[in-house]
Amino acid sequence: MTLRVLLVEDDRELRATLREALLLEGYQAVTAVSLAEANTIFGQTQLDSNTRAPMFDLVLLDLGLPDGDGEEFLSTVRRRHSTPVIVISARDTDRQKIGLLDAGADDYLVKPFSVGEMLARIRVALRHKGNPLRASVTHYEKAGVHIDLADHRVSRDGQSIHLTPTEFNLLARLVRSAGQVVTHRQLLADVWGQEFIEHTHYLRLYMGQLRAKLEATPAEPQLLLTEPGIGYRLLDADA
Repeated sequence: MTLRVLLVEDDRELRATLREALLLEGYQAVTAVSLAEANTIFGQTQLDSNTRAPMFDLVLLDLGLPDGDGEEFLSTVRRRHSTPVIVISARDTDRQKIGLLDAGADDYLVKPFSVGEMLARIRVALRHKGNPLRASVTHYEKAGVHIDLADHRVSRDGQSIHLTPTEFNLLARLVRSAGQVVTHRQLLADVWGQEFIEHTHYLRLYMGQLRAKLEATPAEPQLLLTEPGIGYRLLDADA
């Protein structure tokens, strides 16, 4: 099961960096840029219709949002669920940290912080809540194609292949689910964002570009497979 993270951060550059790191680590990331958007997303999806369990496994929460303070959203989450919340903020006074931890935050990261530290704190918070964590999938090798997500390296028949950031993120999402079908909506949400889930032409364009770079015969793909009307699947490396 892929774990879902709600990232609430108004800084565009930092938000993109953290979202990409989450994606490469194998999480599904939904982003919000304001207090209002975070409340809307969390309110609409707080419970899975089948299991009645929270739809998000963890929240990464900035404090300085354009329409209010993230502490308000922390209170909203805590009134409803025990979903882990990690605060990410430039505010570094002990009083601020202690107050938010006492208010229900599970951890507090002071900006600037490393992506590696953030991912480690996420793993700790999830373990404390009893969420199962699988080992990160960072390598894929099949039919002469070698993918190393950790090092951002892709090659075919020993030749390095340059991918754009979007191409790499799309490929990384498929590598994380190699052998499984990933729906159009899921790919669009995870790679482009929730607001792009109807833009299936993006997928057709970028899958065509990936096939041109990775497949021996792009018109007859052997690795990047189409599941008609559903989505795409990267052939299992062991198949």
